[in-house]
Amino acid sequence: MKAISFNLSGKTAMFKKPDVNSYAYFTYNNIHKPALLGLLGAILGLGGYIQLSNQNKSIEEENKTIKKKADKKPLNDGYPEFYEKLKGLKIAITPLAPHGYFSKKIQVFNNSVGYASKEMGGNLIVREQWLENPKWQIMILADESEEYAKLREYLIDEKSVFVPYLGKNDHIANIAEVCEVELSSMIKDIKFSSLFIKEVCTLATTAPRNELVFSFQEVSPIRLQEEYHFYEYANLVFTNYKIIDTEYKDIYSLKNENYFFL
Repeated sequence: MKAISFNLSGKTAMFKKPDVNSYAYFTYNNIHKPALLGLLGAILGLGGYIQLSNQNKSIEEENKTIKKKADKKPLNDGYPEFYEKLKGLKIAITPLAPHGYFSKKIQVFNNSVGYASKEMGGNLIVREQWLENPKWQIMILADESEEYAKLREYLIDEKSVFVPYLGKNDHIANIAEVCEVELSSMIKDIKFSSLFIKEVCTLATTAPRNELVFSFQEVSPIRLQEEYHFYEYANLVFTNYKIIDTEYKDIYSLKNENYFFL
């Protein structure tokens, strides 16, 4: 089985959590699959949520015209183009950080356009939590789709239609070390080197010997609902505990390390 592999990094990143915004906007620790598909869709020039709201217009026409809300189609009218075409891709995400954890810092800045806030002066103080120097290894499992073939070509040839970014356009993405790799069958009784879904795996109860034990876990988006585009979540884990049992099929090895493809 073949896959395309590359390193994804940036000076900063912000993958906003939708459930907390009273004081500050917080970020997920790792890029999640819906966000990664959005980045890949930008590389291929696929439409996003803005284009979904007016499907009768081309991307170029939509970008040139400010539409009235009454003229737009509802956002729940099907998936955005990037997700519709890329949701079938199987992707392994490996955080390249000690124990899988990236440093974070709250950034404070002003939105002073005048209509941002009802407070005196119309100034809105925005607080966002940003990842600092995040980096991941990404692997995309080969399939027979036209989208995979085009994505492979664009990544290897270093082409992109739109600028890829890490969650917001404040955070430009760097893509490096693109190569095609040959994967083998899963190696039993060793750890996963990528994020994996906790619910479909059984972890060993004894800690690994001669290693500093770590286990990072985060409830993270893994897909979008079709009707309203809400996230669907799973417990994603990054640990050096061994995996003793799983019925999950999309697991492959590279250089004696196992990778879990979401």
